[in-house]
Amino acid sequence: MSALFNDAANFFTSQGNLALPLVLSCWIAWGDIKTHRIPNYLTFATALTGLAYALIFHGWAGLLDGSLGLVLGFGLLFLPYLWGGMGAGDVKALAALGAWVGAERILFLFCYMGIAGGVIALGVLGWKGLLWEKMRQGWVTLWNLILCRPDGVALPPPPVQETPGIPYGVAIALGMVALVVTQI
Repeated sequence: MSALFNDAANFFTSQGNLALPLVLSCWIAWGDIKTHRIPNYLTFATALTGLAYALIFHGWAGLLDGSLGLVLGFGLLFLPYLWGGMGAGDVKALAALGAWVGAERILFLFCYMGIAGGVIALGVLGWKGLLWEKMRQGWVTLWNLILCRPDGVALPPPPVQETPGIPYGVAIALGMVALVVTQI
């Protein structure tokens, strides 16, 4: 039993800065599942506490790293948001977690949550019975881009059927779990 406490103490000593963002990301995921929204007060508080933690425990260099993580986290999801593939709350949530984890780790978090989001999206499409239809539509779109673009032929309109959205806060939380596990 004391080995478990020693391991926990070692974790919080070496990776304590990941414990609170892990809890916050789980809170974000829970709210996203429940309401399909990530509230601004939660993302703002997460970002503010992350920057405060960075300043208090790592000085001005930590604040700079947290600020860069915040900006990079925002920037990584901004284009997917503009293209309609991501909600604004998801963008703000990744930016807020970037304030906690810094510029380098936000890139890892982005990759982990992308993998988790892809798996979740495939699972939702399979569960709803839309996976093969969406794969077929993807191939048709790809072939249209390849065959129609060189001659200047207009592309056909995209399919009308809406794809069910997923609560991407869950993917962000799963990415945070992967980040914590890989940092141990």
